[in-house]
Amino acid sequence: MIDIEILKNEVIQGKQITKEEALKLYEAPLIPFCEAANEIRRRFCGNLFDICTIINGKSGRCSENCRFCAQSAHNHTNAVEYPLLSEEEILALAKQNDSQGVLRYSIVTSGKRLSDEEVNQMCDTIRVIQKETNLSVCVSFGLLEEEQFQKLKKAGALRAHNNLETSQKFFPKVCTTHTFEDKTAAIRAAQRAGLSVCSGGIMGLGETPEDRIDMAFALRELEIKSVPINLLNPIKGTPFEKNKKLTEEDMRRIVAVYRFILPDAFIRLAGGRGLLPDKGKSLFLSGANAAISGDMLTTAGITVETDMQMLKEIGYKVGLSDDETA
Repeated sequence: MIDIEILKNEVIQGKQITKEEALKLYEAPLIPFCEAANEIRRRFCGNLFDICTIINGKSGRCSENCRFCAQSAHNHTNAVEYPLLSEEEILALAKQNDSQGVLRYSIVTSGKRLSDEEVNQMCDTIRVIQKETNLSVCVSFGLLEEEQFQKLKKAGALRAHNNLETSQKFFPKVCTTHTFEDKTAAIRAAQRAGLSVCSGGIMGLGETPEDRIDMAFALRELEIKSVPINLLNPIKGTPFEKNKKLTEEDMRRIVAVYRFILPDAFIRLAGGRGLLPDKGKSLFLSGANAAISGDMLTTAGITVETDMQMLKEIGYKVGLSDDETA
């Protein structure tokens, strides 16, 4: 059995744990494991909590065959379909979020990637958001090229989001219309353009604990500092509609091992958090220190007001992580 305290102290002193250590740690007694992870979080990140909101800026009829997604044209769901939202629609929610104390706002669009014309439209929208709110803007526009990311950076975006979704090994069981390598290439392009990157994945796709850990090591190699962890909400009409939902203990173990592997990252609870009995509170005491608040892309989320109250009770201070550059 692995000694949690020894490994925790080694991480605090700067050691990077190995995959073998992570696999053993994953099976450690839950409570001391989570407490140690939370201590690592306090050591590297203090009580800073990064909260963001998202808007579904373009919905449905995606060409990609991601087996979890309600917006894929390959799946048979009742997801709403609409083209790119107008500047006015995106700005209206941005202003509302700004007034609620949210500091980061992410525009998310369906599809493999936005066209050059759509990127230009989004650049105009980002400039207005920057002018009329205090929000930091994140973009999730698919597998863009470096030049497109450069345009978005120049317009005022500071972060790009692109989930790996799962491990390289398991990825073909999730999607075959693009590859894990396509994902990492887009992430590298965004980084070269000067954007920070938010990247993580979905738990409960049918992956093994080893797959979860492998994804964490891929994120470490990519030097990702904002890591969204989604809990699959099986949606009727998708190939994963009958997947067994992960438990709160499953999610606590995932968060805790990610904290050991990525000690200074902002581990962000995202989609599916509302399925947990405590809406993620126990995970915020197991190493997680960021969240997407409000509604998700095609499912309901937890209100900003509810999250702000929970964070106050736990003792977190809402702020932005410092991996962005203007």
